[in-house]
Amino acid sequence: MKVIYEDNHIIIVAKKSGEIVQGDKTGDEPLSETVKKYIKEKYHKPGNVFLGVVHRLDRPVSGVVVFAKTSKALSRLNNMFRTGDVHKTYWAITKNTPKLSEATLTNWIVRNEKQNKSYAYDHEVKDSKKAILSYKVIGQTDHYTLLEIHLMTGRHHQIRCQLAHIGCPIKGDLKYGAPRSNPDGSISLLSRHIEFIHPVSKEQISVDSPLPDDNLWRAIAPQ
Repeated sequence: MKVIYEDNHIIIVAKKSGEIVQGDKTGDEPLSETVKKYIKEKYHKPGNVFLGVVHRLDRPVSGVVVFAKTSKALSRLNNMFRTGDVHKTYWAITKNTPKLSEATLTNWIVRNEKQNKSYAYDHEVKDSKKAILSYKVIGQTDHYTLLEIHLMTGRHHQIRCQLAHIGCPIKGDLKYGAPRSNPDGSISLLSRHIEFIHPVSKEQISVDSPLPDDNLWRAIAPQ
């Protein structure tokens, strides 16, 4: 586990693809438990360690995850995520290149719970939620394109779903139309950057996730 930033109130770590942020029906150990063990050992804490989960990343996605180490930070961070005061930047590798090198996508997304999949529409439909993101092309190789993405809303599988809707499924994302999986089961989507005003100290926090340990990421990322 790589710790990117830590103080008395928050801890920011780099999640690997395949890890779950919070416990689920698989019974696999979540990242939250790994972080708790790290805190317990580092600070020799007796008893239970408090750790609040404020947001999640899909299992096959890697990158920045913020946890709260105090209840004060948890309640304030929860509110900041809800009001859009936490700014996240994602990087996604796609096989196809979008028609426009820079654009804002607006769709209406319907989540299918049974399939654990979302569907994007160009107009409002029953049970849909509005989804908005902006992207721009920031890197290319002979076969792949790197997009930088900013979310204006936070819907289920939003980036995966909206990019697939414009014919640019994320590399490795079989669920949304990629032709083949990545060898490690990941999808090529990275929570690259996060910035916000610290919920307690009021300092500006701005951190980047390291790139996945992968030759394509190293080749395509801006230097």
